Amino acid sequence: MSRSTLTPSLVLAAALASLLGLFAGGRGVVRQAPSPAPTAAGGPSFADIVERLNPAVVAISVVETGPDPEEGADAEPGPRRGEGTGFLVDPRGFILTNHHVVAASERIRVRLTDKRELPARLVGSDSSTDLALIKVEAEGLPVVPLGDSDRLRVGDWVCAIGNPFAYEHSVTVGVVSSKGRKIYDASFDAYIQTDAAINPGNSGGPLINGAGEAVGISAAMSTEGQGIGFAVPINLAREILDQLRTRGHVSRGYLGVQLQELDPDLRRLVGFQGQGGAMVVDLLSGSAGQVAGLRPYDIIVAVSEQPVVDGDQLIRIIAGHPPGAAVQLGVFREGATLVVQATLAERRLEEGLEIPPRVHEAKVEGDALGLKVGAFTRKTQGELKTPRQRMGVVVQKVTGLSQGLDELQNGDLVLEVNRLPTPDPAHYREALKSLRPGEVAVLLVYRPQPPGMFLAKVEVEEGKSQGGGHN
Repeated sequence: MSRSTLTPSLVLAAALASLLGLFAGGRGVVRQAPSPAPTAAGGPSFADIVERLNPAVVAISVVETGPDPEEGADAEPGPRRGEGTGFLVDPRGFILTNHHVVAASERIRVRLTDKRELPARLVGSDSSTDLALIKVEAEGLPVVPLGDSDRLRVGDWVCAIGNPFAYEHSVTVGVVSSKGRKIYDASFDAYIQTDAAINPGNSGGPLINGAGEAVGISAAMSTEGQGIGFAVPINLAREILDQLRTRGHVSRGYLGVQLQELDPDLRRLVGFQGQGGAMVVDLLSGSAGQVAGLRPYDIIVAVSEQPVVDGDQLIRIIAGHPPGAAVQLGVFREGATLVVQATLAERRLEEGLEIPPRVHEAKVEGDALGLKVGAFTRKTQGELKTPRQRMGVVVQKVTGLSQGLDELQNGDLVLEVNRLPTPDPAHYREALKSLRPGEVAVLLVYRPQPPGMFLAKVEVEEGKSQGGGHN
């Protein structure tokens, strides 16, 4: 099942307007995160940290086309827009966010705190950890330093920075409620639970510790209770950032075994008195584990001399090796310890983990501005109850993906394009002929209901005829 449809009580924290509705390097030595400085009232304050890190947190807007699979095959095709959050992890413009924010998008834009809006491209994405890396073309940008999520303790103070419901750079504060929560994928999930408020639009934003370091990436929330939010541990991101940057995806080693956590009863059953370990209960036919000779009730205690604490850690250790890697498994079997040689296969996405791809239907062709317009007839004037002095072309369909088109709707009148009057389709076509791909055109628009004028800035689309798309 997809992350978006797992359960109605748990939703991803991405605000996807008409799109989805409401969802939701090596490690150095990191010092223990101090508590935030107290305020005059005695409570913790993240004010200095937020002031320093806010410029490195960005608002992400995305556009998709095709019907929403949540709405079924009969959903009306057309562009849908969504919003989320991300944060800079490299001054060259690399931004960390959630996979579910950007995975199916056709256009990504990033808004910085200095109000600059920049196009972004998807560098890499990994649905298993719900992480993605995007990039804007800029240099010398501020970054959020990465902390060590393994050093977090339940009860530590944290704050979340994000853009819930388009309230940009909102800050919420709480504590770490729990660690290692499993929500979607039992193999890789180890979510940080926090009562710092996480809402739609927070997805991809940083969860910050008292030292001003990102220790998590906000991802989901519960809809059945208050103060139950979840963040991906930053150490999971550390482990895959290089692969996302260089390969665009994550390739993982795979043993093909089903594991059981050890409890005192199971330890007595097999006579194992050691610490840690993970018990094999089943093996996939033809898997690397079966070929290596592993058996049910084997307890894997080490991988290439690295001790295994539990099944979760074993999965992460194996996944951290590339497919084809040879590993030595320390195994307890029938009272004896032996070494098993295994050559890892490649882990593939289990059924239902991947967010299903959008079904792309034939697009309604529009003009260079991503619009389908028509003449403003007397009949149209009567239907829209528009004053006669408002002369323009009527927006019949918004087909494009450009930023700014989300401000337009069917029935709007485009009166001017870059200050050139467009009282009819012929004048509108002439105005479009002067536009160049990538240029930002300013449209003077009249909206009949409720009556009002506004300016819309729309980027001219690549590969579209500057004169077509009109009735």
